[in-house]
Amino acid sequence: MGFLVDLIREYGLGIVFLNVFVEQLGAPVPAYPVLVVTGALEGASWGRLGWLTAVAVAAALAADVIWYQAGKAYGHRVLGRICRISLSPDACIRQTESVYGRWGAKSLLVAKFVPGFASIASALAGVVGTPLRTFVLFDMLGALIWVGSAVFLGSLFASTVESLLDVLTALGKWGLLLISVVFVVFVARKWWQRQRVVRSLKMPRISVQELAGLNAQGIHPTVIDVREPMLYDMGHIPGAHSWSNQVEKGKPVYDGLLPREQHKHGLVVYCDCPNEVSAARVAKQLQRAGFTNVRPLVGGLTAWEAAGLNVEADPDPVVDAQT
Repeated sequence: MGFLVDLIREYGLGIVFLNVFVEQLGAPVPAYPVLVVTGALEGASWGRLGWLTAVAVAAALAADVIWYQAGKAYGHRVLGRICRISLSPDACIRQTESVYGRWGAKSLLVAKFVPGFASIASALAGVVGTPLRTFVLFDMLGALIWVGSAVFLGSLFASTVESLLDVLTALGKWGLLLISVVFVVFVARKWWQRQRVVRSLKMPRISVQELAGLNAQGIHPTVIDVREPMLYDMGHIPGAHSWSNQVEKGKPVYDGLLPREQHKHGLVVYCDCPNEVSAARVAKQLQRAGFTNVRPLVGGLTAWEAAGLNVEADPDPVVDAQT
């Protein structure tokens, strides 16, 4: 264990850069504790604390710009990949869409304090067309707040942190084993959370090919898009209704959006997240309200587009144009 502490003392800035960069790319490798520990070890020097903060902010910004450019280049398809990498619950996409849709780039100020939010928010900023300079400004300020809080806590409780490190060093290989067990438990817990959510939403689904086949036969199920309005406007399955638009306008969802006599061919609900979690949740909600033959669309909009099928778009979609 002692060699790890020596490694942090000797190469702390490089370790922090790598840790923050990898975490912001989506890997389940927490950087905040490392920032706190490094802040404690560097607490005696304001100059070193300044360099530590600058390096960590640069690492976070570099990773976030990568996701921003990926979102701008590949669109909504990149969002699901982030959840798969991070092991965050798949519903994190829906939650991030909701927050970003309401607050825009300002949500980046607190994004890094919310697990699974920062990487998706960065990609989403590129998807919806947030100007690069606006994104960089708010993302850098958010990174500064996040890093600054960790470094401040480390320097404030430097003696406590160093005492803890001394205990772990004294434990030798057992201290290293303890840290390894904590990390494994952390990753396993995230994996278990995802599996539990997926199991709770098991239900019959419909494939893109099945839905397209029904449409070709003149059978048109009611299709519901549960993504945020800003993404719905940018592209959706032809004829799909926006669930979020209906809810936000205060309309009676069940009797307004879905008159019971008009869905004799069933309901198809889709999102754009792994395992169709958001779509399955709305489908369960509809079933509890008494609707029958409700099925999530396997793969969502990404699978629909991958099959070469047409997508409708609002002729003048609203994008985040904050300056």
